[in-house]
Amino acid sequence: MKLAARVEQVPQSVTLAISAKAKAMKAEGLDVLNFSVGEPDFDTPPHIVAAAQKALDEGKTRYGPAAGEPKLRELIARTLTEEVGVNYSAENIIVTNGGKHSLYSLMMATIEPGDEVIIPSPYWLSYPEMVKLASGTPVIVPTDASTEYKITPELLREAITPKTKLFVLNSPSNPTGMVYTPDEIRALAEVVVESGIYVVSDEIYSKILYEGAQHLSIAAAKPGSDKQTLISSGFAKSFAMTGWRLGYLAGDKTIIGAMTRIQSHSTSNVCTFSQYGAIAALEGSLDCVEEMRLAFAKRREVMYELLSAVPGIQCVKPYGAFYMYVNIGKTHLGSVDFCSALLEEKQMAAVPGKAFGTDDHIRLSYATDLKTIETGVKRLEEFVASKL
Repeated sequence: MKLAARVEQVPQSVTLAISAKAKAMKAEGLDVLNFSVGEPDFDTPPHIVAAAQKALDEGKTRYGPAAGEPKLRELIARTLTEEVGVNYSAENIIVTNGGKHSLYSLMMATIEPGDEVIIPSPYWLSYPEMVKLASGTPVIVPTDASTEYKITPELLREAITPKTKLFVLNSPSNPTGMVYTPDEIRALAEVVVESGIYVVSDEIYSKILYEGAQHLSIAAAKPGSDKQTLISSGFAKSFAMTGWRLGYLAGDKTIIGAMTRIQSHSTSNVCTFSQYGAIAALEGSLDCVEEMRLAFAKRREVMYELLSAVPGIQCVKPYGAFYMYVNIGKTHLGSVDFCSALLEEKQMAAVPGKAFGTDDHIRLSYATDLKTIETGVKRLEEFVASKL
């Protein structure tokens, strides 16, 4: 059978071979240090697990509404209203199979052939591919360390054309860990409102911040910006619920309705009893979130201090998420070759920056313990020294 042309537009993951090799090496008993994982290394908090178990015991195992359990949608709306500062109701919310699925369904509901979607680089690797699958055109806007890998209002304005339909904003960022300041968000909101384009704000890491960094949603940055903003988020990162596949999108009810129709014909509802775990997450204390954040904060300090002392690489200090984005340009190796050799020679797994649009960087996750961080940076230092 001939495959659909859309499949050919989406390349295979540049990290797939490295990931598979790392797993194989670990299975052989080798001491592989994994800095590639984009998920907390904590267990899901017990009260969330207990809520899902209770839902199972009570028979919450049947089909549910395609847009999500009514109570969960109401809680998400209430939480966003309180945290973002913009009024949301349940009809503005769709619960999805993870934050990734919220973005994919949004692209399928809104993007048509010829539509352009502005994506700052470095970007989370799936953004451009989702646009391509929806038959749109990703417009990549490069950024660098001089702006802390953030798009500026000037760069955004220059990228907008009559074909622009959507702007993808991610703060705190994966892969860089950078956080846009409130003033930077307000300046971008000015451009969004004056141009009339929509923005999808990926805020999945909004609760993982350091050193007083503040998260301001672009939905609340300027009067009227909420009308052009769609917020994508979920429970995976803040509540250590990656495998639960629970995300959501908040925004215009017409768009939410279109996404609900798509979801009803693709995945139906999100796992019913998982949603009761999410309800417990929103109703319960956030002490568990703060406990994880404090652990990440300590690891961040240690890793940044160690990386900063390694000759031949550079790293901008992140203020959110749990990643370090490391410039390896002085080694004159492409990121895929760098990561392959690092794994082979030092048994250390990292993600090539090519996956994020910058081939002279690698991403390291500090969602791991301090001993692994200390050992891993030492191995990295030895590896880089051998390549300079």
